[in-house]
Amino acid sequence: MTEVLMKILQVVLALSTLIVIHEFGHFSFAKLFGIRVDKFFLFFDAGGVKLLSTKEGWFSRLFPKLKNSETEYGIGWLPLGGYCKICGMVDESMDTDFLETEPKEYEFRSKKAWQRLLVMAGGVLYNFIFAIIAFILIMGIWGESYLSNSENSIYVNELSYEMGFRNGDRILMMDDFVPENFSMLQADLARKSVKKVTVLRDADTVDIYIDQAMMPQILNTPDLFSVAVPFVVDTIPPASPNYGMGFMRDDRIISVDGKEIEFVQDSREILSGRKGAEVPVRLVRNADTLEMAMKVDTLGRALIYAQVPGLMTKEYNVLSAIPAGIRLTGETIGGYLEDLKMVATPSTGAYKSVGSFIAIGQVFPGTWDWYQFLYLLGLLSIMLGVMNLLPIPGLDGGHIIFTLYEMISGKKPSDKFLIAAQMVGMVLLLMLMVLAFGNDIGRLIR
Repeated sequence: MTEVLMKILQVVLALSTLIVIHEFGHFSFAKLFGIRVDKFFLFFDAGGVKLLSTKEGWFSRLFPKLKNSETEYGIGWLPLGGYCKICGMVDESMDTDFLETEPKEYEFRSKKAWQRLLVMAGGVLYNFIFAIIAFILIMGIWGESYLSNSENSIYVNELSYEMGFRNGDRILMMDDFVPENFSMLQADLARKSVKKVTVLRDADTVDIYIDQAMMPQILNTPDLFSVAVPFVVDTIPPASPNYGMGFMRDDRIISVDGKEIEFVQDSREILSGRKGAEVPVRLVRNADTLEMAMKVDTLGRALIYAQVPGLMTKEYNVLSAIPAGIRLTGETIGGYLEDLKMVATPSTGAYKSVGSFIAIGQVFPGTWDWYQFLYLLGLLSIMLGVMNLLPIPGLDGGHIIFTLYEMISGKKPSDKFLIAAQMVGMVLLLMLMVLAFGNDIGRLIR
C-alpha cells in the first residue's frame, strides 16, 4: 500500500509540475505582448467547480490582494491537464461571446501573427527547456550510465526464442546499425523496422531475419532481450540467508542442485522449487572447483547479487554536462517521434501501447529516488511537448499550423473555421483518451 501511495504521489507531483511549466510558457509570452490572461488553472474546473481560486472562497479571503488581480489562478477538480485562458482566443472552453464585439487591444486576436505564434509555442518551448535543465542536472550529478551491448549477451523469452534468438547470443548488428546501449535493443529493433539481426553465437556469426508481421508482438512484449548475467558473485547483503556461508566475490556458480547453469536466470526456476531448503552448488574459485551449500529463502531466492558486465559510466563536470544534457534531450525527442510514427501506423500494433496516467504511474519506483524522479520528469516533459506539437486542432500544434498558414498566405482562418476545427480536435482528443484508458484497463485485467 505504501508503494502505491508513493507512486500516486510522484505521478501527481510530476504531472502538476509539467502542466504548470507548460501553461506558464503560454502565460509568459501572452504577458510579454500585453495580452490579458483571464484564468491560469492546474486541472480543469469543469462545471465551475474549483478546489482553489484567487477570486473566491477561503483563499481569496486570506489573500485579498490576489482577488483584484487581472488573472484568476486556481486548481480545478478534474486532473486531466490544465489550461491558460487567453482573452480573445478560440480554445477548448468554447467561449466565443467575445467574437460578437470588435477586437480589443489586449486580446489575443488583435496581435500580430508572429506574436500569436510565440504565445502558442511557448508551452512546448518551456517543456523542452525544462527537459534540457533536468538532463543537465542528471549528467552533472550522476553522470551517464548504460549497459554496453558489446560486452553483454541476451537472455531470451518465448517470443525472442521463436524469432530465432538463443540464450548467450551477442547482438552485433541490426541491418547496418551497430547498437551500443543494451537496454535500447528492443526499441531499436522496432523503431528501425530491422529486417536482419547478426549475432555472435559461440564462435560463429548467425543472421536472424525478422518477420515484419511480428512487429506488433515485438512492441507489446516486455523483456524481449534480458541481460544474460553470468552467476559470478558480486556481493551478499547481511539480510541474505547466504551471508557468512563462505561464498566470495568472483566465485562463479556453475551448478545448482545438480543441474548445470550458465546464467543467473537459469537458477531461478530451480530455486523456486526449493523454497526454504538448502541446495548443493558447484562453483569455480580461481583454478579450483568447489562443492558448497546454498540456502534458499521462503520466497525461492538465494539473495546473492551477481556482477553485471559492461556497466559503462561517463562523468561530466559543470561545463561538459550542458552539451551532454542537450544531446540527451535531442536523442529523446527523436526516439519519441519515432514511437509516435509507429503509433500512427496501425500495422505495427503500437497503438496498443498507448497509455494514460495509469501507465505513467507504473513506471515510477515504489520508493523515492531523486535520479529516477528527475529523469522521468525530463522524459515526461518531452512527451508532453511533442504531443502538444501534433497538428491536431485543440492542441498547440493545431493553433501553430493555422498561424503559420496565415503568415505564409496572408489570410487568417475564419472564426467559424476555428470553432469547427476546435470541436473536431476535441473529439479526436477524447478518442485518444478513451484509447489510452482502454489500453490501461485491459493491461490491468490481463
